[in-house]
Amino acid sequence: MDNFGKKISFPLLALTAGLFLFACKDAKQGPPPTAATPMAVEVTTVPVTSQQTPLSIELPGRTAAYRVAEVRPQVSGIVQKRLFTEGSVIKAGELLYQIDPASYQAALAIAEATQAKSEALEYSARLRSTRYLTLVRNKAVSEQEQIDAEATWKQTLAEVAAAKAAVQNARINLEYTRVTAPIAGRIGKSQVSEGALVTAQQGTALATIQQLDRLYVDVSQSSSELLQLKRKLLAQKVDNQEQLKTEVKVVLDDNSVYSETGVLEFSDVSVDQSTGTVTIRAIIGNPRHELLPGMFVRARLTSDRPQTTILVPQAGIIRNNRGQAMVMLVNNQSLVEARPVETGQNIGDQIMITKGLSEGEQLIVAGLQKIRPGVPVKIAPPQPGAEKQAAPTTQTPAKKAE
Repeated sequence: MDNFGKKISFPLLALTAGLFLFACKDAKQGPPPTAATPMAVEVTTVPVTSQQTPLSIELPGRTAAYRVAEVRPQVSGIVQKRLFTEGSVIKAGELLYQIDPASYQAALAIAEATQAKSEALEYSARLRSTRYLTLVRNKAVSEQEQIDAEATWKQTLAEVAAAKAAVQNARINLEYTRVTAPIAGRIGKSQVSEGALVTAQQGTALATIQQLDRLYVDVSQSSSELLQLKRKLLAQKVDNQEQLKTEVKVVLDDNSVYSETGVLEFSDVSVDQSTGTVTIRAIIGNPRHELLPGMFVRARLTSDRPQTTILVPQAGIIRNNRGQAMVMLVNNQSLVEARPVETGQNIGDQIMITKGLSEGEQLIVAGLQKIRPGVPVKIAPPQPGAEKQAAPTTQTPAKKAE
């Protein structure tokens, strides 16, 4: 009986020891990974930093002539001559049209003759009044006769003055038969030719002159954005408390920048009640007449004093389903944090952040498609190639040759 018990107990002890060793081995290995513990995703980040950038904005607009003068006749008559070439540059006071002056020359002659007659009557009345003044002292004439003689003389003086005014008016009308340029500039096509009948102050202009040495650039901007821009510019004051000038560059249709630099004017603005926009005006030089009135351009407004702003790569900006700009950040716990931001203008491949970011935060710029808010991430180490792309000017051609 003792030998049988010994035979049974030995296999049981061996089995028990094997199970104990297997359990210890599983305990050392730990529990298997589950789907509830996510792995950290590797992302690329850039630190958020502030820098000095010029205050700039680009707005669509159109050019307009600095001065526009519509040439109209001031007297009626038949056009005898047209004395300019269409599309040419003319000077102020240059003769453009000659209206038939015959009738106005005759009117001037009549007025001059009337003036001479009035002056003769005034001479006679003046002598009579002077003589009566002497006679009344000697009691040769009555006082009433002397008063009547003096009144007649003063009446002839008024007639002489009226005759002189008529002569001046006739001379002016005769001069108006010479239609001259009121301003200097480039003249357009003529609306009349020789032999055409024109009338004084007619509605149709004979020609239009536009001054192109300087041009206006009229751009439209919402009233709220204009108010913010004015406040930023007015906040920049020089020592003598004068407002700083805002430079304006014109960008043409082919994306080339016009060589001349203009200045922005905020005076004489009004809000369009239907659109809520404001038309503001800039003045830009045009010495070679490369710009023409009515051209569609883009005006780039830049202040001459930089602002402290935050610029981030455009790759770090995403949009939610409402179109709001969002960024993904890495917080202190190495977790993804989504945050809405307000964006400003684009400067190259970067975009200005006006609200929502602080200096020193880590902005995720690569790996956005693999993350969501709240997941753990780890920041990838910077690559040497990225440093070269960030600062290509640090490597000279001589070092490349080595």
